[in-house]
This record gives sequence, C-alpha cells and structure tokens, in this order.
Amino acid sequence: MPPTMEAEQQEDQVVDQLKLEELHIDEKQSEPKTEIPVPNLDEVEEILGYKFKDKSLLEEAFTDSSFSGELPSYERLEYVGDAVLNLLFTKEHYSLYPNLSPGPLTRLRAANVDTDKLARVAIRHGLHRYLRHKKPLLGEQIREFSQGILEYPLHSNGLIDAPKALADIVESSIGAVFIDCSCSLDIVWKVFKSLLEPIIDPSTLCIHPVTQLYEVCQKRNLKLEFVDLWTESTAVDVLIDNQHMGRGVYSLKKDIAHNRAAKNALDNMEKILSDA
Repeated sequence: MPPTMEAEQQEDQVVDQLKLEELHIDEKQSEPKTEIPVPNLDEVEEILGYKFKDKSLLEEAFTDSSFSGELPSYERLEYVGDAVLNLLFTKEHYSLYPNLSPGPLTRLRAANVDTDKLARVAIRHGLHRYLRHKKPLLGEQIREFSQGILEYPLHSNGLIDAPKALADIVESSIGAVFIDCSCSLDIVWKVFKSLLEPIIDPSTLCIHPVTQLYEVCQKRNLKLEFVDLWTESTAVDVLIDNQHMGRGVYSLKKDIAHNRAAKNALDNMEKILSDA
C-alpha cells in the first residue's frame, strides 16, 4: 500500500475516534446531575429530644452559608445561641460554685463554650451529619478532628484544630430551640444539659499550655522566647535561656503550631527535670 493511502486511512481512523469521544462527552453532559440528598432533620429532633413548633428554625439552624438555597444560613441563630449558652453556664456556675471568684468562673465558662468543646458535642451526637453545606474540605477536617479527640477526650487546649462549623451548629441549635420555646432558658437548659456532657468543672479544667509554660518559666526565672518560623516551615520553636526546648508544626493555623510548641517544650522540660 502506498504511504499516502496508509496515512489517509490512519487520519480517517483518528477522526472517527474523535467523533466517538465527542459523542460520548455529549451523552455524559446530557445525563441528569445527581444531587446530594438533603438530610432528614426529623432525626435531629430525636437527638435533641425536642419537637419544634416552627420547623423552619430547625432547617435554618443546619444550613451553612455555602449551601445554595432559599433558606437563610444559621449565622443569626448561632449569634443567639452563643449568647444564650454563655448566660446558661454563667447561671449554672454561679449557683454551683459560690466560692469561686469571677476570674476562675470566666475560665471555667470559656472552656465549656469554646470551639473545641462544642465541636465535640456535634461529633458525639452525630449532629454534623445533618449540616447542609458545600465546603469541599470540611469532611476531611471533621475526620481529622474525630481522630484527634481520641487522644484528648475532654479538651485539647488548642492542640488540635476544631472545625468551627461544628461548634456553630451546636450554638445555632441552641438558638433555634430558644426562639421556638418563646425564649425559655429553663427549657433550653433541660434540652441541652445532657448533650453538653461531660461538662468541665474546676477539677477537670486544664491550664492552656502557653499559659502554663509562661508560669513555669516565670517561677524558675527562665527566659522564654517563641520563634515564629511558620511562614517558612509552618513551625514555631521555643527557646528557653537561648536553648532549643520545643517545636510545634501545623500547616493550616499558626495558633495550633504555637500551642503545640509550648506543649512540646513543657514535655521536654519535664523530662529534663525528672532526669536531673
């Protein structure tokens, strides 16, 4: 066969293949897109043990701003829930601990309402499964957090990254119940007290590693310095009396790397002192 005829046949075969691929692409584009099923929020009522009179509040409480739809996001209810939760713990702690001064009461309340603590509530009761969102990284962040809390069952004190969206839906749920029950603090506390367990008390309240490191160094008259290397290597180093004592690494948030560096320094100092 002459070379020109062979080349023409090969060209025809390529054209035919391209036409088949174009036809296949057109068929795929014409296929209907499968939408992610919307979670059944009736199950949330079972988890909470509360039946909403206004179901739209429940829908709003589990709708992230990234989710396209006609419903508003949970942000306003989160705002309400945050204020209500702080007031509930203020009231509870004031009654339970009459001898505690405002400083310890404030630290105790903060530990029970921060992102780390409330995100655990969402995971423990499976509330995250009902959040309607379109955040591609959230699923992996939730899996990482779920693994991290196995090492720190009560609170990590800033050593693991808690997805804020998890804490948000706990607060928005509290806000939704508060509005739905005509703003009864007693009803809200009755609904959520057991869900918030285990509640941190004075005996289980831990000092933040950065605060603890400063206190240890001050007590021993040691010079403490944090070296910020986060931009270059996502790390923070700790120098004590100009000697390297610890390092923390975390690529997503510098605060987490900073806290881990303090914890690492405390652990290394404890080893050195125990060996001395």
